[in-house]
Amino acid sequence: MQLKEITNYLEQFAPLAYQESYDNSGLICGDYAMDVTAALICIDSTEEVIDEAIAKGCNLVIAHHPIVFLGLKQLNGKNYVERVIIKAIKNNIAIYAAHTNLDNVHNGVNAKIADKLGLINPSILAPKSNLLKKLTVFCPENKAEEVRMALFGAGAGHIGNYDECSFNSSGTGTFRAGEGTTPYVGDYGKQHHEKEVKIEMIYPSPIETSLLKKLFKIHPYEEVAFDLVPLANKNHRIGSGMIGELPVETDAMDFLKHLKKVMKAGIIRYTALKGKKIKKVAICGGSGSFLLPNAISSGADIFITADFKYHQFFDAENQIVIADIGHYESEQYTVELFYELLKKKFSTFALLISNINTNPVNYL
Repeated sequence: MQLKEITNYLEQFAPLAYQESYDNSGLICGDYAMDVTAALICIDSTEEVIDEAIAKGCNLVIAHHPIVFLGLKQLNGKNYVERVIIKAIKNNIAIYAAHTNLDNVHNGVNAKIADKLGLINPSILAPKSNLLKKLTVFCPENKAEEVRMALFGAGAGHIGNYDECSFNSSGTGTFRAGEGTTPYVGDYGKQHHEKEVKIEMIYPSPIETSLLKKLFKIHPYEEVAFDLVPLANKNHRIGSGMIGELPVETDAMDFLKHLKKVMKAGIIRYTALKGKKIKKVAICGGSGSFLLPNAISSGADIFITADFKYHQFFDAENQIVIADIGHYESEQYTVELFYELLKKKFSTFALLISNINTNPVNYL
């Protein structure tokens, strides 16, 4: 199997367009056309992980964190980033990372945490705006259903948990075929009136190229009349963090003990409990302190994330419990997400989960 088959599938699930501006998700090193024999899944592609890949015969490493965030000006092995890249290239090992794009999809990293904690009714905590567009296309009545279904199949027409959503209105289109044309209907040089359907549907902007390719292929007209309109609507399936509920309201300390056990946390840093019960839970894998205002405004009783600074804990202001469980701990189950996702699609492909704990933080 070629590497591009795997990367294409991962990017259908978590498009690179959904990563944050500072991120560097995607193929870090390797050739999309290379044949992949086996993949090793990890959180961080460290030197030890590359050694493990070599020992296990894996020529692809799939990591959550990109080993390269900033551009490399030299490759002489002076730091661990350069040494990892050099070793991977020498041993013909590709490195692929899905980081904040995997965080930001509704069924990604945070959904996995929510599942581990047993949360119900999970939804995106801070949905992103300006990721949706609306396609309007005009086509003859006898082709409307065919065009509509093709666009649905290409990924358009999703609104929340509903799919195949569109609005359709009938009218009359006019056109006159000019020199060098071969019109689907009508005669050259004569104005033609055609009963048409105006089809409108929403689509996520990352699929625009493939959506238009499908439209031009299926539409009967030589020149397709269509509009693309950016929308300010929030995309409730894409964004940062997640919020859900516990099936039963729980004592705060009992929940923290449960959290520590489930997330295998060496330590939890948390704010005052004030005798509060826990029902509504906000989460964000990785560094999520920027989402504290969203967690508070959502009415969450507790916000679980990592990398809070000392003074940021004061910002809870007794409105919410902050529980900092550690960066690695909050993202550790991402390897399971990768494994389940890829195994479902490529059932016979050799997938291994790394045995290396790449957490750079130790607890005493």
